[in-house]
Amino acid sequence: MNLSEINWDPNAAGTWPLPVKAAMMLFVCAAVVGGGIYYDTLDQLKTLASAEQTEQALKLDFEVKQKKAAKFQDYKDQLTQIEASLAEMIRQMPTKEEVASLLVDISQTGLASGLKFKLFKPEIPIPKDFYSELPINIEVLGKYQELGLFVSGLASLPRIVTIHDVNITPVNNDGSMLMNAVVKTYNESTDVSSVGKETKKKRGKK
Repeated sequence: MNLSEINWDPNAAGTWPLPVKAAMMLFVCAAVVGGGIYYDTLDQLKTLASAEQTEQALKLDFEVKQKKAAKFQDYKDQLTQIEASLAEMIRQMPTKEEVASLLVDISQTGLASGLKFKLFKPEIPIPKDFYSELPINIEVLGKYQELGLFVSGLASLPRIVTIHDVNITPVNNDGSMLMNAVVKTYNESTDVSSVGKETKKKRGKK
């Protein structure tokens, strides 16, 4: 078959040899299929890939929410315990009327432990969320065991008293030590019921 002898005019396609007709039909079919894939199927594949990614993200989001939902009661129980602990801590804070007697208790605890006070200076209260922090700068002189008794005595007071910024230095060869520290107590600025209401209010906004 001599291709130069074939009349390639599309109007004369009926006179083309059978192999040429078959080749042209295959070419046309391939062009149609290729065009369909390019203009239609590729977009569908992109849409499918995007939908699969969205599906995976939704599955992960669902798993996270499902785990949270399964632990919801535990979270509620923990919140109830936290609120109870908070209310108990507030009850242990001295009222404004009790602050003066608490300061006396702190100094008496030091004296009962055998310490000598070189400095006992209450500072200006520092306002916090629902309480005020009352720092007291102290400087006491005594033996190591006496300092330990003092710190232990502060922890056993009925009101919350903490000790911070402790610095202990020896002063002579007889075992005496000088301790500089900040003792803090906390004055309630609201009652327990108000704290509970505020907590529920914050929870309701979430």
